[in-house]
Amino acid sequence: MKRKILPPVIILGALVIAGLMSLLKPSSLELESPDRAVAVTTALLKMTRVSLEVKSQGTVLPRTRTTLISEVSGAVMEVAPEFIVGGTFAKGDVLIKLDSTDYKVAKQRADAALISAKAQLLSEQARSAQAKKEWEMTGRPVWEAPVLALRKPFLAEAQSRLLQAEAEVRQAELKLQRTTIRAPYAGMVSAKSVDVGQYVTVGARLGETFAIDFAEVRLPMTEKDLSKLDWIPSFGTQNSADNNSVELRGSVNGQSSVWQANLVRSEGTVEQSNRAQYLVAQITDPYNIENTSSRLPLLMGTFVEAIVTGKTIDNVYAVPRYALRSGNRVALVDAGQRLQLKAVEFIFEDQSHYYIGKGLEGEVEIVTSNMGVMVDGIKLKTINKLQSAASK
Repeated sequence: MKRKILPPVIILGALVIAGLMSLLKPSSLELESPDRAVAVTTALLKMTRVSLEVKSQGTVLPRTRTTLISEVSGAVMEVAPEFIVGGTFAKGDVLIKLDSTDYKVAKQRADAALISAKAQLLSEQARSAQAKKEWEMTGRPVWEAPVLALRKPFLAEAQSRLLQAEAEVRQAELKLQRTTIRAPYAGMVSAKSVDVGQYVTVGARLGETFAIDFAEVRLPMTEKDLSKLDWIPSFGTQNSADNNSVELRGSVNGQSSVWQANLVRSEGTVEQSNRAQYLVAQITDPYNIENTSSRLPLLMGTFVEAIVTGKTIDNVYAVPRYALRSGNRVALVDAGQRLQLKAVEFIFEDQSHYYIGKGLEGEVEIVTSNMGVMVDGIKLKTINKLQSAASK
């Protein structure tokens, strides 16, 4: 009897429990519909004029470097106070004087030989004139006279001796002048090899100098860099164009400074190791000897960064590099605040911008934030609208 009653009781209990669970379950929450607009940051762009820049780098080098060599022999009698490493001098300054006693004696001997040669020539000229008169007294024409009768060979020999004596005097003068070593240009001493009392011979090394009226920097340029320059390179000659300004940036003794230079020429070759062409920038008075400004001296051997002024292009949009999407597309915000992907073409680029020439019109609003996957037509919500710095 109990076994017949147990199943209905179990079924009845399950129904009661199910009913209680249904009565006690919490009521469902009604959620508001999510806002489907995607929040983005944007920037306003419009057509503008942009001056392109090309960045390069190089080492400051002297325009001219010279090894001073003695052209005569002698003891060093004087050394200028400026003839020390780091000493500066002007063009024509006396740097070293050698003992000139022997060369002064040689000059006197040459002068004496010249006087003697002149006297011999005058004597021979008189004899030749007398011989001509004597021949004319015979009544025969001069052209029939033998050369010896008119003493022409003796006259020619006297003239040659005079020329030789004059050459000897000139050579003696040159050797005497070379006992005084003068600066060939305004410059600085980079090495000193002799001092007072030292005897030097012909070909002895006296020191090294370099010019400081100008300094040069070799700037490597790729073909892409050269395409941005509104400058026609000159080969072997200086270029005086106005659109060739260069700003050099570097550090001297821990202080950052800027120097103005100009492109002056191209070296006219392509470096095989890096396929670059080298342009040469020149700066006037690098050591600021003339004190024309308050800038720091630009020391030889300084490593500098160069910013070269390039072409000026009109009617372009300067789009930040991070705002150009894959496939050369720009994400625009249309009038309905929806996303529009637009294909564009850029003319030039630099480290911060792409310069768009085709694909955009009028004032546009572009998305600058990262959106991940972008789909045309999705709703956008602008949270930070900026005026592009390049378009102001």
